Amino acid sequence: MNRIAADLPLAGFTVVDLTRVLAGPYCTMMLADLGARVIKIENPDGGDDSRHVGPFVDGESAYFASVNRNKESIALDLKSPRDRAVLAAMIASADVLVENFRAGVMEKLGFTWEALHAANPRLVYASISGFGQTGPYRDRPAYDMVVQAMGGLMSVTGQSGGDPVRVGVSIGDLGAGLYAAIGIQSALLKRGRTGLGERVDIGMLDCQVALLENAIARHSATGAVPAPLGTRHPSITPFDMFRTGDGHIVIAAGNDTLFQKLCAALGQPELAADPRFATVVARNQHHAELKTCMEARLAEAGCAGWSAALERAGVPHGPLQSVADIVQDPHVQARAMLLQASIGENRPITLAGNPVKVGSAPGTGAAFRRSPRLDEHRASLLAEFGPA
Repeated sequence: MNRIAADLPLAGFTVVDLTRVLAGPYCTMMLADLGARVIKIENPDGGDDSRHVGPFVDGESAYFASVNRNKESIALDLKSPRDRAVLAAMIASADVLVENFRAGVMEKLGFTWEALHAANPRLVYASISGFGQTGPYRDRPAYDMVVQAMGGLMSVTGQSGGDPVRVGVSIGDLGAGLYAAIGIQSALLKRGRTGLGERVDIGMLDCQVALLENAIARHSATGAVPAPLGTRHPSITPFDMFRTGDGHIVIAAGNDTLFQKLCAALGQPELAADPRFATVVARNQHHAELKTCMEARLAEAGCAGWSAALERAGVPHGPLQSVADIVQDPHVQARAMLLQASIGENRPITLAGNPVKVGSAPGTGAAFRRSPRLDEHRASLLAEFGPA
């Protein structure tokens, strides 16, 4: 382990990674970025499914590269007794096992929680599946969009009166991966007190329900069914995307004081005195009228000018940025949120970094290793865990 990796929070922990595609690999990438050793177990017949999802650079998947950095790879046939023995040896000395098979698959393979816990009582065993290890939907398969739809998220995403819309990133997978990383680290903390590992059970649908934020509480409190509202907030106004003379800008004035500052910055002090807009509740009731008044004024200048005025006034705001804008943003660059990697025949690729900055650790970029090629670390791993 190099000095930089040794400074990271999860240095010294070993994770056996039986996951594929997105939710599980995203979780284990987070753990690897934070210093854990992650050994990725792949199917000998082509490896992780995401290796075959484009776009491709010199035959290598950019999709796979985006969520599998900082890992070692070995291909094992889990139906082969010899390869299963290698896996068992890895698990026997690991701190964490993460798998995202459909519920019940690990039991069929003989790697039950009970057996693994008996062999390695300190093991944290994390399962990520569509619907969790219990409940009537336990045996169903799932993908991101399935749980976005079933979990209610699509029902509140999109324009008012329009068709349901998928969130633009795979939030069903990403949410599950993040909650799994939290659960694993919580179990490791508890193990520090008890000496015993725990089973962590993550259902993608559960995670989507958790991410509904206040929608369930609003439904319970009012009886109304939350519906798509476009970009505006259901309870706070102005908290929306607005057109300017040359683009779009988000303005978020979450209280009366900020609204007064906003009106002054726009040169519209009369809005703050208007009874329709004098309170949070009143503004929310008259959100359409307020947006019309604001956009008439915002159309008189461009995003840059309004951003400067709102910055001086201390009003939360931000321009609408494309992905191309993001990778050029100086703040994003300064926060080490863009990693420069290689792919294919040593071609450059930019990847999203890790937002978790802990203590004096230098950040994930300094300890970064590209995603592994299939079975790349076979020789070293068999030397460590293979039959004597």
